[in-house]
Amino acid sequence: MTQTVTAKYQDLMKATNAYDELISEGYPRENLYFDKEEHQVKVIVPDEAKPEAELILNRHQPADLWFRPFEEQ
Repeated sequence: MTQTVTAKYQDLMKATNAYDELISEGYPRENLYFDKEEHQVKVIVPDEAKPEAELILNRHQPADLWFRPFEEQ
């Protein structure tokens, strides 16, 4: 199963740093979404990669972090 992991940050700099780290760790850009207005970073990952994505997002101190099954549109 594929999950969407979403982190909401208090400020844009933390969100930017989380997004940049995901890219530097090799996550494909087509699996990332960065909402600069809402300070949210989303990453689409298979279940087995969810813990690593969660760890990266948590390093940047999100105000909130949640998961949901990915629904392809």
